[in-house]
Amino acid sequence: MKIQERTGAGNHRSAASAQPAMGERLPTPPRERKPALAALAVLLILVGALGATMLVLRAGDRVEVVQVTKTIQAGESVNSGNTTSVMVADDASIHYVKWSQLGALEKLKAKSTIYAGTVVIGDMFAGGNTLPAGKASVGLALKEGQYPADIKAGDIVSAYRVGSDTTTSDKTGSSGSSGSSSSGNSLIVANARVNTKSDSSDATVSTGNLSITLLVDQSDVPALTAAAAAGEVSVVLVPGN
Repeated sequence: MKIQERTGAGNHRSAASAQPAMGERLPTPPRERKPALAALAVLLILVGALGATMLVLRAGDRVEVVQVTKTIQAGESVNSGNTTSVMVADDASIHYVKWSQLGALEKLKAKSTIYAGTVVIGDMFAGGNTLPAGKASVGLALKEGQYPADIKAGDIVSAYRVGSDTTTSDKTGSSGSSGSSSSGNSLIVANARVNTKSDSSDATVSTGNLSITLLVDQSDVPALTAAAAAGEVSVVLVPGN
């Protein structure tokens, strides 16, 4: 009798333990692993890291190039006095002139006006004559009083022939004078651009002389050079220059 009770009790405990207890979680089926997606995620992370690294390296790839510090007119050249070096990001699509090439650049002429602060490229310069068609460059040696004190390259000026009263006697030296007198100022060029100006500050201060070149029409060259040879040229700034 006792054996049956114990057996029955055992069976009762076994049946009770087969039922889930209150609050226990049911087992979940194992999740399906997707190695392809995991590999793709790792690949995207690596690509992003590589791209960020390339950007950092690209930003640090800089070159030393030429920048003008003073406005350069057409037909003028660069030199150590009107240029400086700056660092820029290297770009193969832009034809920067490297600072180490300044010596070679000095032998070329500007095709057009290059303003101060411009980082120059090789396409801005050319060899040989770069004057516009129908134009000529005429040099003038001016004395103090024949030019404005603040004249500079790039200014637009008018050029006048400045006459003086003169009296001449005949070759016989007789009291009867066969000479003549002339005076007056006449306009030679209405609008001419100052291409270059001498940068000799000490000479200008001590002597008052100034050398400039004017860009003029070829038709104005004979009259302007004749007046320049006689030392009878005066230039004035054009209003609104």
